[in-house]
Amino acid sequence: MRKPKVGILSMQRIRNYGSFLQAYGLKRLLESLGCEARFVDFRPGRCLVESKASRLPRPAAKLTEVLSGPGPLAAKIAYANYKRRYDLRSWPLLALPDEPDYRTDDLDMLVIGSDEVFNCVQSNPNVGYTSDLFGAASEAGRLVTYAASCGNTTVAKLHEYGVADEVSGWLSRFDAVSVRDENSASVVCELIGADPVRNLDPVLAWDFFGEEDVPAPPVAGRYMIAYAYSGRLAASECSALRAYADRRRLKVVNVGGVQGCCDEFLDLGPFEVLAAFKGAECVLTDTFHGTILSTIAERPFATIVRTEGYGNAEKLTDLIGRLDLEDRIASSKEDFAQLLDEAPDWESARARIERGRADAAEYLAKEVSACTQS
Repeated sequence: MRKPKVGILSMQRIRNYGSFLQAYGLKRLLESLGCEARFVDFRPGRCLVESKASRLPRPAAKLTEVLSGPGPLAAKIAYANYKRRYDLRSWPLLALPDEPDYRTDDLDMLVIGSDEVFNCVQSNPNVGYTSDLFGAASEAGRLVTYAASCGNTTVAKLHEYGVADEVSGWLSRFDAVSVRDENSASVVCELIGADPVRNLDPVLAWDFFGEEDVPAPPVAGRYMIAYAYSGRLAASECSALRAYADRRRLKVVNVGGVQGCCDEFLDLGPFEVLAAFKGAECVLTDTFHGTILSTIAERPFATIVRTEGYGNAEKLTDLIGRLDLEDRIASSKEDFAQLLDEAPDWESARARIERGRADAAEYLAKEVSACTQS
């Protein structure tokens, strides 16, 4: 019997661990259901939000920002090497070709997701406002989403920038819509009058520690992880974290970005990152996937929810509530020590993840079945 050919249109070429792991996890989920899965690329669109960033190309601008920001020089050099080697380490694991592949005419189904594929009101020129991420150009037999997210794009922002009607038209074309958070669900509900399925992000839905060959922890001795985009931890947050680590005699390692509190930046491949989280004493993060990695590794963690600037409140508060881990939110730096010292009661989170994994398999299996019958 021929395997269904399924395309995944996601953020697979965005260079961070969360983007890789969610793309890899969704591919493995589809393969576990008997699909032949490959990735489809999108063409970035114009940015609706004007960027105040450097006029340099984005990779050069980001490196310049990191080099001029907080943290030791050795960590910044390690960060530069991490970015330089990212594609060679990660893209072969996803079987990504060197050049973008936009083909969909050979697919039984195109799955758009997960990650912030519907976050169209933003200033990132690598994404922008593009109809591709809503499947407008798809020639696949069936068009669905899996755990798609609007990020911090809201219905109000879509109306503000005059694109609500156009986005509504694109959303109406989907055969099935799955989202990962309530903000995204509210956008879909209000624009097309349909209540979408809620599913876990693939980094939760795929059992990485049970199904993948995760290596031994890459750091010797006792350490904690600070996981955030470079420079996102404020000086006061870094000071509080440094004081905590010194009291507990922990090395502070940075993953993904360089912070002012850094004993070592870890230049790791994606599965080594899983190992690093598993071996850590505790984790401080302000990211969506940092929270997920802490959870699946079952390490004590504190998550900072940010409402200012490029905020993370829409997706993070939803995630933490969905996992019954609201007590992991650090309202201020004074909360760090208590949260990092005390492990959560993991029983409820485990049960919710188990149910979510069953729901993910059921949703995807239903859509795979439908695409083979159409």
